[in-house]
Amino acid sequence: MPVIEAYMVPHPPIAVPEVGRGEEEKIRPTLNAFRRIAERIAEIQPDTIIVTSPHATMYSDYFHISPGDGARGSLGSFNAPQVTFDVKYDTDLVRKITDAAERAGIPAGTDGERDPRLDHGTMVPLYFINKKYTDYRLVRIGLSGYSLDVHKSLGRAIDSAADRTDKKIVIIASGDLSHCQKEDGPYGFKPEGPEYDRRLMDVMERCALSELTGFSEDFLDRSQECGHRSFVIMSGILYSHSVTSEVLSHEATFGVGYGLAIFRIDDKNDEAEQRKDNDAMDAYVKLARDTIFSHVKGEKLPDLSGLPEEMMHTRAGAFVSVHEFGMLRGCIGTISATCDNVAEEIRENAVSAVSRDPRFSPVKESELEDLEINVDVLGEAEPVASPDELDVKRYGVIVSNGMRRGLLLPDLDGVDTVEQQISIARQKAGIGPSEKIELQRFEVVRHV
Repeated sequence: MPVIEAYMVPHPPIAVPEVGRGEEEKIRPTLNAFRRIAERIAEIQPDTIIVTSPHATMYSDYFHISPGDGARGSLGSFNAPQVTFDVKYDTDLVRKITDAAERAGIPAGTDGERDPRLDHGTMVPLYFINKKYTDYRLVRIGLSGYSLDVHKSLGRAIDSAADRTDKKIVIIASGDLSHCQKEDGPYGFKPEGPEYDRRLMDVMERCALSELTGFSEDFLDRSQECGHRSFVIMSGILYSHSVTSEVLSHEATFGVGYGLAIFRIDDKNDEAEQRKDNDAMDAYVKLARDTIFSHVKGEKLPDLSGLPEEMMHTRAGAFVSVHEFGMLRGCIGTISATCDNVAEEIRENAVSAVSRDPRFSPVKESELEDLEINVDVLGEAEPVASPDELDVKRYGVIVSNGMRRGLLLPDLDGVDTVEQQISIARQKAGIGPSEKIELQRFEVVRHV
């Protein structure tokens, strides 16, 4: 069962009356929003709550998922030892998330726990939830020093794992916004503070979650936020769903930004919709997908009858690229035609992409539903006199030195300049940076 809803919440201990001792009344909109979310969770009655917290165990190169059957904690560090928590972990879902992350090549798991006690990034949201609903199990996940893109990929792996259960699941993305919004706040004032909050809340209001990975690391550091990666993981979980957002509140009364929002999933995943989507799939991608599924399952490859005439009467090179949770899982192609038609070219390269790419192990049947597949059909290559005739977004490039040739497709994530494009193509061909090269360019028709 897929995730039901997700929530962006802060974690100020002062919001808990036993800690705030009256000061919490100064953030009444935050308290009201917390209670609204708690009431919503009580209506859903989830089996499991997944919390991503910046104050859980954190490593630079590993995502830590809390191990064991459960954990305890208290707000004793905030002079409220009487506020205690005792939670049970969803060990089955923890195992599924760890497996999904491993398949995606994301370092994540239950090793290396430094402190089993619950952190306040987890306990403060649970304080309000527990007032309304307690019949749940918990999964607690820390952040890492990896890039925003990797955090988003972890979210996609979490969503895949959730989809492999029959449980109702909700997500708590715990994180405060900027900590430098007022001169008398805990970190003083920096102009990046209110600017971060403005940008972040605008993204949440528009439900433009894909924009979260566009915040620069330098800007995030200067804004002194603590929850952005938590929100990015949430965006990965919600990536493949139709989502609407409702921002409940935002304030920075104490110089730290607190934002709360609900993200509702509006999927219509009945069989008729799935058949409609399958019928509408691009014929090039459908052939590659059907080929990959048949090959991995050990079944007969699909025949080529009924395909559009252009696929049967055109000869061209083609690349089949396979991604899993947003990360490359395999890519094999041909610079020029090697088969009688482009349909055969795609079928051959689809098999190779999931079984013969030397960078990856062969794709397993358990991964099939998580794959994203696209097909690039190459146009004729033409020589160019200099890099000035290249355009990294429009043209792919072929670099040659004798028998050594390297190709790079156009419009790839992370390849923003012609210099980068040529350098990567050189590396693929084993051509040194000082060796002479001949350049060719080509256009592609990308099928997704």
